Amino acid sequence: MAYHVYMLASGRHGTLYVGVTNDLARRIHEHKEKLIKGFTSQYGVTRLVWYETYERIDEAIAREKALKKWHRNWKIRLIEEMNPEWEDLYLTLNQ
Repeated sequence: MAYHVYMLASGRHGTLYVGVTNDLARRIHEHKEKLIKGFTSQYGVTRLVWYETYERIDEAIAREKALKKWHRNWKIRLIEEMNPEWEDLYLTLNQ
């Protein structure tokens, strides 16, 4: 099973959210449809702008926790290395 650490944004350089899941397409769909009330639904953070895949859940959780402590500009740099145009990567996932 694969585990994913991901970042969502409300828009280019907008509000950011970091999460972890074992089903990236399903989880992003839940964010987009606001199926789970909370931060992302309240602030409209629905654009998948970055993700990484791990084989082990403990590695994914450790990465998520580390990223949550990062400075905002570090996160932006990480996003722009993978996705310079801040495109919604959800559209590229095999669903």
